[in-house]
Amino acid sequence: MKKIDVSKKYNLPEKVIFCKKCVISNQRPRIVFDKEGICSACRYFEYKEKIDFKKREEELIQLLDKHRSKNSKYDCVVPSSGGKDSAYVAHELKHKYGMNPLTVTWSPLRYTEIGWKNINSFNDSGFDIILGMPKGDVKKKLAKIAMIEMGDPFQGFIYGQVLFPVTIALKYGISLIFRGENAEAEYGGSPESWNKKYLTMEEFKKVYFSNYTLDFWLNKGFSKEELSFFYPAEEKDFENKICDSYFYGYFRNWSNHSNFYYATKNTGFQPNTRRTEGTYTKYSSIDDKMDPFHQWFALLKFGHGRCTANAAREVREGFITRDEAVALVHKYDSEFPSLYFKEFLEFTNLSEDEFWDIAEAWRNHNLWTKKDNEWVKKYPVK
Repeated sequence: MKKIDVSKKYNLPEKVIFCKKCVISNQRPRIVFDKEGICSACRYFEYKEKIDFKKREEELIQLLDKHRSKNSKYDCVVPSSGGKDSAYVAHELKHKYGMNPLTVTWSPLRYTEIGWKNINSFNDSGFDIILGMPKGDVKKKLAKIAMIEMGDPFQGFIYGQVLFPVTIALKYGISLIFRGENAEAEYGGSPESWNKKYLTMEEFKKVYFSNYTLDFWLNKGFSKEELSFFYPAEEKDFENKICDSYFYGYFRNWSNHSNFYYATKNTGFQPNTRRTEGTYTKYSSIDDKMDPFHQWFALLKFGHGRCTANAAREVREGFITRDEAVALVHKYDSEFPSLYFKEFLEFTNLSEDEFWDIAEAWRNHNLWTKKDNEWVKKYPVK
């Protein structure tokens, strides 16, 4: 496979620098560093301390009152994986604010045992769930093509995760959708995103879809019928705000740790019994056997994997120091996800040689070098 110029494709800076407060680098697409060498995600956490969340909660209540059902019908949609974050959103909307959410789950490419257990525990805690699961041959083909064309086998899943809840909301006549956090603000994007309550369809395309449109997939041999599960009936319905789609994290002070404890207490969420490959946590990316390869390809392209994201977040929330985060990144970030590698090859119908050919085509040689016949980061965080 032809080598991809990743830095050019994603317009990444030539000089690699790391945030002085956390462990993220300027190789994360769309992240911004200020003159003091601090990333936009860390600055956003400082900014959040000044936000009047009591006032924003009042704004939330006004919004809920506008949409609240008077006859026990569903009055909002919550995209939900059964994980800690969506469980927190759905449960709080129902039990604190008296809403009647319909939760919508876009099925993982391949459920893990703990992922399936958690979605059932969430269901048992009192929530109706609509589970979207496209034809197996379609999602397998999507994963393979996305891996080749985008360096991300997870892209097809992301389409469904973002758009399937809109399709369901339209079908049920529900005009309010609550997603979790604003990832652009929380994990590092343009400061322009800090006060956004929602994203437009064009912004979703840019942030989540890498600007690949429906036409791209149609040109790859898919039919509109095959992709109808992924796309709302009309994109204009999204733009015309027949469905208002909000970030719950705009109204509430978002914390992954707090969400974890809330979900374990209220919806039966359980962490894994072992840490996730590529990081040190037991509650991160535990639903899908294919998700670790999404994180690993990000490592190849941008020089940071799941551990960097987890550690950077925990530094910002004050749970670990930067020095501790650096040590964790050195230990876990470059770990290959071997546990489900055989299943991944079977799922994508790739040989091991084909897999490595694609992976090496997407490896960013501005960030990696070979030492003693092994790939190592040129610029490890210090």
